[in-house]
Amino acid sequence: PLVESGGGLVQPGGSLRLSCSASGLSMKKYAVGWFRQAPGKEREGVAVIGDTDGEITYANFVKGRFTISRDNTGLTVFLQMDRLKPEDTAIYYCAADEFFGTYAREFQYWGQGTQVTVSS
Repeated sequence: PLVESGGGLVQPGGSLRLSCSASGLSMKKYAVGWFRQAPGKEREGVAVIGDTDGEITYANFVKGRFTISRDNTGLTVFLQMDRLKPEDTAIYYCAADEFFGTYAREFQYWGQGTQVTVSS
């Protein structure tokens, strides 16, 4: 029931903002994570934000470049991606779960994914 948007093609050093929203799911009651999967690689965690306690965690490879946040209603979660690198190219997925986690297997609800391509 999750829907991602905002992916696309961007040059190295550029920025994109991904959005995640849900129908039939009160996002503000769930922890929401962004994950990514590149061709031939396993799905990996990028960033996770807790429901109301403000807890946030980032993968080391995006610290200082990506920012996860919620809008004022708490119903939409964003992933602001700055200083993008070619190795950030992947399908990006958002996921939600009642409990805060950092691994893909810990999340119950998933979106279809949005492609992010970083290339000159």
